[in-house]
Amino acid sequence: MDSSQYKDYVLTMLFVKYLSDFYREKLEELKAKHGDNQDRIQKSLSREKFKLDEKCTFEYLLKQKEAENLGEEINKILERIEEDNKEKLEGVFRNVDFNSETMLGRTKERNKILKHLLEDFSDSRLDLRPSMLSGNDVIGDSYEYLISHFASDAGKKGGEFFTPSAVSTLLAKLVEADEGDRIYDPTCGSGSLLIKASKEVRNNNFRLYGQESNGTTVSLAKMNMFLHDINDAVIEWGDTIGNPLHLENEHLMKFDVVVANPPFSLDKWGAENASEDKYKRFERGVPPKSKGDYAFIQHMIASLNEHGRMGVVLPHGVLFRGASEDKIRKQLIDENLLDAVIGLPSNLFFGTSIPACILVFKKQKDNSDVLFIDASREFNKDKNQNSLDDEHIAKILTTYKDKKELDKYSHKATLEEIQENDYNLNIPRYVDTFEEEEKVDIVATKQKIEDIEKELIEVKTQMNEYLKELGL
Repeated sequence: MDSSQYKDYVLTMLFVKYLSDFYREKLEELKAKHGDNQDRIQKSLSREKFKLDEKCTFEYLLKQKEAENLGEEINKILERIEEDNKEKLEGVFRNVDFNSETMLGRTKERNKILKHLLEDFSDSRLDLRPSMLSGNDVIGDSYEYLISHFASDAGKKGGEFFTPSAVSTLLAKLVEADEGDRIYDPTCGSGSLLIKASKEVRNNNFRLYGQESNGTTVSLAKMNMFLHDINDAVIEWGDTIGNPLHLENEHLMKFDVVVANPPFSLDKWGAENASEDKYKRFERGVPPKSKGDYAFIQHMIASLNEHGRMGVVLPHGVLFRGASEDKIRKQLIDENLLDAVIGLPSNLFFGTSIPACILVFKKQKDNSDVLFIDASREFNKDKNQNSLDDEHIAKILTTYKDKKELDKYSHKATLEEIQENDYNLNIPRYVDTFEEEEKVDIVATKQKIEDIEKELIEVKTQMNEYLKELGL
């Protein structure tokens, strides 16, 4: 089975194990406190963030490992967990079928696979009780570690549900979520970018909102939130451009911070309906049918409140493509919404080797300048992908926050400069990275060639003498 498929079974079982171990530890604590008083124990359990019946625990599942219909039993237990926690967990397990013949084979083979899966998770080293974990983020970080490796193995599909950790960290630090902020990602994938943004707040006074079109990935995002102890995130399932679901009084909900890594140049994004958009997101212009980049940009800007800031990862084409995109880009710049353009190295993202950029937008700016940063040449070359380390991220952030101009790295462009370039934002127009080639000393090079030719004659002469001595 491909890793993009078996990840759903592994990550779902990890989540069930977490719920079960959390419940088991609470039950042990309450029994120690209340003895055999079941009324008090059950009353206390009902106040916990999750409810779990004894017949929904991992221990109960493990006892069913020899069942003839093991896949069916697991499905029933997942359904019961959802039902008992309808408000929080509804739909979390809807996209994974432990009784699928297509995915797991015929009954005998399926039972064998599932039995091994349960036995693997019963390993004592996978004790996920809170008291056994060395920190609050251990289980959440483990989950993200797994997702990142699944994304790496999944190739192009990996980019659909996970943004590389370093890019998420950079994006989160650029927009600087603050205490009390509403944080939104319209293409949230498995939710890692939202979680990274929330960590900048450094307390629990924030609210996360996300939307994702892939139902399986929505489940990953919801589980990711709970495993990071974020229990009130609002993750919706649906097409953000065609059917935005975060609304207030039939208008788009407004957010303090918006972050996203939308699908690059999405075709068939819904251009045919854009002119009739009731949320008026495309008044600056309708993007081309085959490239939805500016559809996501305009949706995100429409979702910002009056002090909002946003960061979005995009292909470089958004910086210079013409026609309707040129018109939209011009208007965004004239409205003084664009704050920075940051060029990233190539081969950072799963499923594509093309270089990307980050655009930072702000609703409130104190000047009309735009900072250009060319960070494309500073990266670590790993086996399969390039990566950014803490030093690379720190340099980008310091340059952005201090609006520094560094030779061959960054430039603060005025509105007049951008207008002179016909609103083309291609980074080399503003950051000159040309390196003069070292001058060649022709005389010295000629002499070196002559010396090498003399040495070659001497070596050949010596070789012929050795051959004569050997009678060859």
